[in-house]
Amino acid sequence: MRRLRGIWIVFGASGLGGAGRPAEGSRLGLRVQGCTRPGRWPGTVGRFLYVSCLWRGEARPQVAEPDSCFSPKRTDCEPQGCLGATCLVSYASARATLLGSFSSGAGRAATVPAPRGEGCILRGQPGQVTVAARPGRRRGRRRPRLSGGSRAWRGSMLPPALPLLLPLLPLPPALGAARFEPTWRSLDARPLPAWFDRAKFGIFIHWGVFSVPSFGSEWFWWYWQKEKIPKFVNFMKDNYPPDFKYEDFGPLFTAKFFNANQWADIFQASGAKYIVLTSKHHEGFTLWGSEYSWNWNAVDEGPKRDIVKELEVAIRNRTDLHFGLYYSLFEWFHPLFLEDKFSLFHKRQFPVSKTLPELYKIVNKYQPEVLWADGDGGAPDVYWNSTGFLAWLYNESPVRDTVVTNDRWGAGTICKHGGYYTCSDRYNPGHLLPHKWENCMTIDKFSWGYRRDAGIHDYLTIEELVEQLVETVACGGNLLMNIGPTQDGTISAIFEERLRQMGSWLKVNGEAIYETHTWRSQNDTVTPDVWYTSKPKEKLVYAMFLKWPTSGQLFLGQPKATPGATEVKLLGHSQLLNWTALKDSGIVAELPPLAPHQMPCEWGWALALTNVL
Repeated sequence: MRRLRGIWIVFGASGLGGAGRPAEGSRLGLRVQGCTRPGRWPGTVGRFLYVSCLWRGEARPQVAEPDSCFSPKRTDCEPQGCLGATCLVSYASARATLLGSFSSGAGRAATVPAPRGEGCILRGQPGQVTVAARPGRRRGRRRPRLSGGSRAWRGSMLPPALPLLLPLLPLPPALGAARFEPTWRSLDARPLPAWFDRAKFGIFIHWGVFSVPSFGSEWFWWYWQKEKIPKFVNFMKDNYPPDFKYEDFGPLFTAKFFNANQWADIFQASGAKYIVLTSKHHEGFTLWGSEYSWNWNAVDEGPKRDIVKELEVAIRNRTDLHFGLYYSLFEWFHPLFLEDKFSLFHKRQFPVSKTLPELYKIVNKYQPEVLWADGDGGAPDVYWNSTGFLAWLYNESPVRDTVVTNDRWGAGTICKHGGYYTCSDRYNPGHLLPHKWENCMTIDKFSWGYRRDAGIHDYLTIEELVEQLVETVACGGNLLMNIGPTQDGTISAIFEERLRQMGSWLKVNGEAIYETHTWRSQNDTVTPDVWYTSKPKEKLVYAMFLKWPTSGQLFLGQPKATPGATEVKLLGHSQLLNWTALKDSGIVAELPPLAPHQMPCEWGWALALTNVL
């Protein structure tokens, strides 16, 4: 075969069925061994390779992960397997897209010219296809050739199968929209979509197979099998047969009473503005029918339902909440991840064949406006190709204008890179941070998942939850409050009560929470447990206090009154309050003498201060 400039695709006969087609169920792995002149993804000068496969007329995107084939940092990558009888290849640059199609018949080859002489070659071997660098001379644009008598397609023409390929190609950005490079410097400069800071309060939902044993923690599998903590080992010995495996919990995860509409109504009543559902935790069980998690997902096992889709539809149809998804990058016991870890993450089988395909899938299918990554397994962000994925998410994805992301995209990124910071579980610094942050915390003090062994004192009271919300928002954060549903899909009474209590408090005091900004002082220096927020355009400052003073007077050391202009109002109370200015700074507000049943709310209150400095 003579040397041609461009991309060569060659399939051998080994492993193929009749008429040059792969045997049904066969998998042709794709391995990229190196490409010349590395480009960048995405970017105005970047170049990227797409490969998709068709099987029985269905397009199955088998795409070399963005930035992996042409990353200057890598010389090899392993995109997911290629299953199908006909394949399409697209080599695209910012200015042109050159397309070619080829079948996997024995001895066939196809070439697609690559700009500026760069190229790769794909060769068929038993059970796999390999891609290797194929340097070529710089020439003028050459017309693509398909050997074996196939027609060649010009760069400006489209092959018959193009409609099936188009969904794989990135959507063009809006005219004039900023483009983000796959570097932390560029990605960190992306402005956070405004809705997130305005929302202030969200609901976290930890639900999965760990909800079946519902003992100790959602890390049950790890504590039992890996760390062999006696408490968990003894629990299994006392309650299950000796040969019982964690996988046997899968069919018991029934979600029998799961009602997405009921959940949505509860979340709406809580006053939350967004939710985040664990689409997959570290155990690897997906709450949708992931084709990359065969027989270990909610469609194939247990509920036999697409939990993610049902909740997404209910949230968007019945509430004004933003829908978000949590996704664990790693899985405790996945053999590919363990093999990669053993290689000190020089191998990247797991992110390419599992993590990245699933991330692209859930974004395209469910369009979450929060993508909450977690669980790096000790692997750096380059192992996960986090910057490449986030560049696609911000530039090309269907949620590119509204999606927010956190900071858990690989070892070393937390509290340093990403859309907003979480820094640690239950992070609440108690002071103002220069970067938007979120306090993800649990109503159950000791677990994110549901626990049958939890006692009443293991749950935070509504007073404690209101304090968490007020303090978090005053310091510039959002509160993401977690609940853990049961294995049969119910939200236990204590979780529902806490959610509805929070909603009733926000009905009165939400004005001091939603769409507010931090003030020059986050808390008061005279009276403890007083926290401030503001709305500068309305010339409003809110003083939220958690204890009603027995004297009926609330001393505030921070606000400076404006004579003739300052007004003080108790939210939920119709009349203005009397107040007195202190000598140097501060005011004393005279609270109304109210009986318990006359109080606007039970667990914390807010004063609206107009025209204070």
